[in-house]
Amino acid sequence: MDVRLLYHTPEPERAMAVAARLCYAPVGAAELMDHMSDDAVHKVLKTIMTSGHFSALEHASYTFAIDGVSRALTHQLVRHRLASYNQQSQRYVSFAQEPAFIVPPAVAADPKVKERFDAANTAAFAAYRDLIDSGVSAEDARYLLPNATETKIAVTMNVRELLHFFEVRCCKRAQWEIRALALEMLDLVVPTAPYVFMDAGAPCRRGPCREGKMTCGDPYPRAPKREDS
Repeated sequence: MDVRLLYHTPEPERAMAVAARLCYAPVGAAELMDHMSDDAVHKVLKTIMTSGHFSALEHASYTFAIDGVSRALTHQLVRHRLASYNQQSQRYVSFAQEPAFIVPPAVAADPKVKERFDAANTAAFAAYRDLIDSGVSAEDARYLLPNATETKIAVTMNVRELLHFFEVRCCKRAQWEIRALALEMLDLVVPTAPYVFMDAGAPCRRGPCREGKMTCGDPYPRAPKREDS
């Protein structure tokens, strides 16, 4: 898996604070952007994050390049509908050589299971190539490709949606591959907006687990409280 932060809103915390402060300011957003002090930005962000008034967080966004993940992962990822996606197409991109297949750790841990997994993927690709070579279009032949097929996707999310994504996908009960993705994305964004993302992640970083009887029973260490920051 290769995850890269391609771009984000410049000075994201200032941009979000300005959007929030504008509601109560006699001047425009451009003037606020130029003249709000760092202390004022922090104060507004603290109000936003502790009050739950998150609409201002939608004014900053992040774009990621994500390579080396499975179609099984991207089928989960696009369920986060308040985001923008462009994915490598299996309709317009046909594979001349066998593509990479993402192997789950539980499969990789057992050599006999791994052998069967690899054989099934190879057989599926061979059937795919046979259809292509017989004149079947890539958009029809792709029906044979497994969910394990490696893919690439570009993703843009605003901060509000990122926080939700981290909340549900950093949890230890999330599916292993998308959880690994979420943790890498979180590591990339924290340095750009450390106050906003200071307690991002699974809900147990901030309070009780929300999984009820499905809890993993192994909560993360608590994040620092915003009231003390």
